[in-house]
Amino acid sequence: MRIIRGITALQEMSSQGQSLASVVTIGNFDGVHLGHQTILGQLKRLANLNQVQSVAILFEPQPQEYFIRKGGAPARLTRFIEKVNLLDQQGVDCIVVLRFTPSFAQLSADEFVKQILVQGLRAKHVIVGDDFCFGRDRQGNFTSLVESGRQFGFRVENTATFSIQNKRVSSTWVRASLQHGNFQQASRLLGRDYGLSGRVIHGHKRGRTIGFPTANIPVRRTLSPLNGVYAVQIHRHNSNPLFGVANIGSRPTVDDDTRILLEVHIFDFNGDLYGQRVEVVFQHKIRAEQTFSDFEALKTQISIDCQAAKDFFAS
Repeated sequence: MRIIRGITALQEMSSQGQSLASVVTIGNFDGVHLGHQTILGQLKRLANLNQVQSVAILFEPQPQEYFIRKGGAPARLTRFIEKVNLLDQQGVDCIVVLRFTPSFAQLSADEFVKQILVQGLRAKHVIVGDDFCFGRDRQGNFTSLVESGRQFGFRVENTATFSIQNKRVSSTWVRASLQHGNFQQASRLLGRDYGLSGRVIHGHKRGRTIGFPTANIPVRRTLSPLNGVYAVQIHRHNSNPLFGVANIGSRPTVDDDTRILLEVHIFDFNGDLYGQRVEVVFQHKIRAEQTFSDFEALKTQISIDCQAAKDFFAS
């Protein structure tokens, strides 16, 4: 899968006669849930029918994160790299990543169509929701995009909708399911179990001093859809899954750092995971994160958490 970063890269491709003929969809695709997968299937079918590239346009940061500052936007379900991998698994040929900056926010709807869809991507079809708005002050919408399509020779189609229990599957619904500890429902909406991935780093190694060594995985975010202690599976490349208990949060008993860290204590494991990329799949919520008076109280609670996780897996 090809990744193109920024309008400048698209313009350079166009000036060199290398612009893509494509079918395009535009969105955040946070979580790449079953609703997104339905749209991506629609994208692939049209791209194959027209014998052109399938292209997904993403924004970084996401528009909500740009306009709603100071942590007011919802926590992401997936980091950018996780999203890219999931889109690749869905068979998308190309991702265009547009940096959402003050100058980009001032781009008019007409300029967006001309520079990105027409000149940069030579769009044959564009697939967006009927509530889609774009351009400076949200001046562009589905109707205006249809009119632009007539002018420049591309067709505009509404996104396919995927529903469960007569309710449209959305990232908001997935996020709410996770926050309520309903992992079975989250899995139904995603089409897979929910997990976070990252590379194991060296920590302060305080866990091993109280008998519970942990694999530390930075999730590189200040907001997380999960917070607390969970029974988890740990997946490594070409290896059987491991089982353990994980804490995701800011570790209030240990330090005052507000960054989110994922710490996993793996049952019956003595190997070395440093530098390895792992995926931590969440199975069951044990409790919320809390502050303890001292390390002895923390040690006692971790022992209780481990037993709760083992009881869950045994059942």
